[in-house]
Amino acid sequence: MTENYYQALGVERSATADEIKKSYRKLARKYHPDVSKEADAEAKMQAINVAYDTLSNAEKRTEYDQMLDNPHGFGQGGFGQNGFNQNAYSDFAGANGFRGADGQSYYYDFNGNADGGAEQFSGFEDIFGRFGAGFGGGRRQQTNFQGEDQHAKIEVPLEVAYTGSTQQISLQIQGFNAQGQPEIQRKTLNVKIPKGMKEDQQIRLSGQGQAGVNGGKNGDLYIEITYQEDQRQYVEGADVYSTVDIAPWEAVLGEKVEVNTPAGRVQIGIPKDARNGQKLRLKDKGIPNAQGAGHLYLILNIVTPKANTDTQREAYQAFAEAFKDFQPRA
Repeated sequence: MTENYYQALGVERSATADEIKKSYRKLARKYHPDVSKEADAEAKMQAINVAYDTLSNAEKRTEYDQMLDNPHGFGQGGFGQNGFNQNAYSDFAGANGFRGADGQSYYYDFNGNADGGAEQFSGFEDIFGRFGAGFGGGRRQQTNFQGEDQHAKIEVPLEVAYTGSTQQISLQIQGFNAQGQPEIQRKTLNVKIPKGMKEDQQIRLSGQGQAGVNGGKNGDLYIEITYQEDQRQYVEGADVYSTVDIAPWEAVLGEKVEVNTPAGRVQIGIPKDARNGQKLRLKDKGIPNAQGAGHLYLILNIVTPKANTDTQREAYQAFAEAFKDFQPRA
């Protein structure tokens, strides 16, 4: 049984847009040809790209769901296989014909020809033609089709938000070959990322989307930016949160220390008796933008050193004696 788009992404048909997006990102990390060791990584990546391109677009997803519910109304090739569009030839005129997108009724004679009244066609292939040759084949006027806009997402280091950068990226874009058949095309682009970009903002690359058909204009490519995150560093809007390790005595005594941050190396004053998990706000040290920079929040993480020598263990013993009234589990 041929795998459908939902199965390709490993989600249920009732999946939300966020669930589809999350599953796609997980599979993309697993099967991207640049990092995957799977033997069929490229084929898998192509399949999930095509599936995500359809299911992430509300209009395309609706058409695809209609195809799943009524596959015979979309022709033998299925959705997206031969370039057929439901809106072009969906009104069938009966068992021996159909109604075209131009409102004209076409009927087959017993020789397999279709009769549109004034114009004769040499068969089924003449009516639909190759997508790249325009509907109706060479005997009808070819129609130009503008290529669809494409969307991609790239993940970059957080430092790029502060400095800007030019990143070289490789993308797999759904397009059409010379015969008008859909195929996955790989392209490498240099993308200039300006400083101050927030997550989910997009960079528009004019004419870098899906190629037009029969001389039609190319679509645009929209690149969505996300920043690399982990348990110690993450972004919320224009605000940045970063964990800073400090020693117990630095937390208690309130010393000044220098730390590395996404905004560069800075000196901070730790308040006396600082608590583990306490946040220090550095105003306007978040992601810069035209409306004003966000803030940088340093999350204090008190790290207890190991006692590897007798002297260090004696120091801990003296510490215990000095704080013998302290009850951490009280």
